[in-house]
Amino acid sequence: MTKFTFIDLFAGIGGFHLGLEKNGGECLAFSEIAPNAIQAYCANLPLESYNNLGDITKIESLPQHDLLTAGVPCQSWSIAGKNLGFDDDRGQLWNDTIYLLNKARPKAFIFENVKGLADPRNELALKFILKRIKESGYHAKAHVINSYDYGVVQNRIRVYIVGFKEKQYFDKFKLPPVSPSNKKLYQVLDDLDIKDYSKRKFDPSNLFGKFVPMARTRFQKVDEVNDFFLFNDIRNGHSTIHSWDLEKVSNEEERICYLILKNRRKKVFGPRDGNPLSLNQLQSLDSSIKQSTLDRLVAKGILKIVNYAYNVKKKIIQDLSAKEEIVLSYKHGSLIHLDNLVLKNKSLVSNGVKFNSVLKGLQVKNIISPSEVRYEFKNSKISSGINGINRIYLPLSDVFSTLVASDTNDFVATKNVEFDNPNEYKSSFINQIYRKGEFRKISKSEACRIQGFPSDYKLQEGRTKWMKLIGNSVSVPVIERLGDSIIKTGVFRS
Repeated sequence: MTKFTFIDLFAGIGGFHLGLEKNGGECLAFSEIAPNAIQAYCANLPLESYNNLGDITKIESLPQHDLLTAGVPCQSWSIAGKNLGFDDDRGQLWNDTIYLLNKARPKAFIFENVKGLADPRNELALKFILKRIKESGYHAKAHVINSYDYGVVQNRIRVYIVGFKEKQYFDKFKLPPVSPSNKKLYQVLDDLDIKDYSKRKFDPSNLFGKFVPMARTRFQKVDEVNDFFLFNDIRNGHSTIHSWDLEKVSNEEERICYLILKNRRKKVFGPRDGNPLSLNQLQSLDSSIKQSTLDRLVAKGILKIVNYAYNVKKKIIQDLSAKEEIVLSYKHGSLIHLDNLVLKNKSLVSNGVKFNSVLKGLQVKNIISPSEVRYEFKNSKISSGINGINRIYLPLSDVFSTLVASDTNDFVATKNVEFDNPNEYKSSFINQIYRKGEFRKISKSEACRIQGFPSDYKLQEGRTKWMKLIGNSVSVPVIERLGDSIIKTGVFRS
């Protein structure tokens, strides 16, 4: 086994460490500032707190080593974050990382970040990072990798920038061949009584019945039903659970819900990717729709009222805050349209303006008043789901969703769904799993396995604490495989 040394920046709980250690790597030091992460790192790995280099912004030099790793904080690029890139101070940590790379001159490096860094909206930022790396004298390429492809029962897409000081080794580097796990989700879960589990297969021509199929993914075969259920009101599919599936509604109420679902993304009703619709707009689609039906759907918590436009007083006597002045600057004539604020939300957020709360304050001051009411699904945010549930995965699923620091509203079913034909799939799930409460969140040991850590990895108690630690980590098997591919270039034998 080839021996090499490495330094672990933004070390977290040791995902890089574990993966590289399996390839013969010796960690000389690590850098981490989060107390819980430091405690977990030292409790599980053969390093002490005095081996911690501390805050990366204060490190001037590193011990000589062969490989540098860094899980650079991802908030600046994450879909879950504010997407401000280098406008966010945390994005500047890339500069500190590349500064230390240039100073230490290791033979190779692995930097990890979220998928968002490779998205088109961050194209210039990624090019800038790679340009800075090149200016430091390194040859590097960004690779988008799904942990599932390397034996992890998790759909986790991340960007890995792999680089070498010498071009000959960069040219030799190849991503490890894809080798998905043959395990199913239930095989990494605890306390499930699994008997004769096998996926049900059906004639594809009769698979979905009256339901519109979701876009197929790499994990879904055409002759199998989906192995998870998605709870939301703004998508549709044979395994999508809507709020009107869970509430007692009339045929007319259900029909209106599907009508809104079908038309809410049409540009004729607004510029957004999902527009609230007014009674008049709905009646243009179906003249029989009544205000009373919409009122009932609001009362049942399926629809919500959206103040789409506001009248602004011609003369404003009161003093305004800076944030109120910013929001009022978006008015056209005497009206503020919600769409204008939504489309400019990134600019508003960068100025610390949450326009919904500002609008409420302006209403209290009697400076604005609603002039147009529209209707939208109350459950209009996919990640929030319905009744605190985003997804429920069945035990036979090939994957679980991406583990994140803030936790998710994702659950696992504790038993399989029994049904005779695919048209019964959804109703069987609701009656056998959802209504009977046959689902739960994953445990700490299960989260560790899903990330490729030992199930007994020592992490602090308290779900918020350990979920943040494991959700911020890299998947261990991915690092192990990348490390092996780097070793195979011969870079550490030079």
